Amino acid sequence: RNVAITAPRLKKTKYASERAHISLKIACNFSPAVIIYREKIQGELMKKPLKKIPKTAELMWVLGIFLVALGVTMSKKADLGVSMIAAPTFIVYEAIRPLWAVSVGTVEYLVQGAILLIMCAVVQRVNWRYLLAFAVAVIYGYVMDMWMLVFKNVVLTEAYLKWIMLIAGDVMTAAGVACFFRTYMPLQVHELFVAELSDRYSLKINRVKLVFDLSFLVLSVVLALTIFRDANTFDWKNIASTSYHSLGLGTIVTTLINAPIIAVIGKGLDKVFDYTPLFPKLEKLIGRKKKTDAPTETEQNTPKNEQNPPSDEQAANEQTANDEKE
Repeated sequence: RNVAITAPRLKKTKYASERAHISLKIACNFSPAVIIYREKIQGELMKKPLKKIPKTAELMWVLGIFLVALGVTMSKKADLGVSMIAAPTFIVYEAIRPLWAVSVGTVEYLVQGAILLIMCAVVQRVNWRYLLAFAVAVIYGYVMDMWMLVFKNVVLTEAYLKWIMLIAGDVMTAAGVACFFRTYMPLQVHELFVAELSDRYSLKINRVKLVFDLSFLVLSVVLALTIFRDANTFDWKNIASTSYHSLGLGTIVTTLINAPIIAVIGKGLDKVFDYTPLFPKLEKLIGRKKKTDAPTETEQNTPKNEQNPPSDEQAANEQTANDEKE
């Protein structure tokens, strides 16, 4: 009898205890103090920077070569027009291919060698580091030949597949350029030309880059029109799905989207990698000087009297000097 009376009470008490526990747990989770504490912890975790991968300067250089060569190869296979920088190489290659059994990579570093000679004449100086840029062009040429061999049997007929290939190639090229900008290793001749011309005549590097790109665009058009002389017979109505000797709408699209993609990928790389050198002695030997035109965003938004505030030691020394003068 006693068992029959107490058993329901125990069961009811257990149920009430579980319900009270759940209610207490819900109240704790949604109490103001718990919410504030949880948000504080989450904010501290988000502010804490992730540990970057160190000693990747040389890796960025290798990735730059392979990604740029891959992107240019994909853009060429899209047959919608390559970038204005790569167009002269493909135009010259198409012109001399019937006369000389040479690869596009060989033509690439020969063209860059000619550009290097022109650069020396324009800046009126020669430096042994210029040879490193030509060595990079040779390596880049062989890597491009490798990618051309990989994509040898790739033939795209549908227009939408060509545009997908072009955009993917532009992303690869932009990623490679972003990697190049984050290493001390020597650049290719095109970037070297812009940097040396800017340094020699104290010009803004952004303007020099713009003039350089436009000059290559004009050069590409002139080469295509004068070498092949078939502009009248080309079907310009299909320019959205094909190219005129490596020039087309793809060239314009690449020019417009290249810089924004480089900026976005560059920000992502900066969050993951630390560009310290794996070989510091090599950096001292062949490292290039980094030069920027404009101050950083922090410097632009900071008043001059607040930039680089003196340290405590400097302030103490200045105070001592003033006391001695008095």
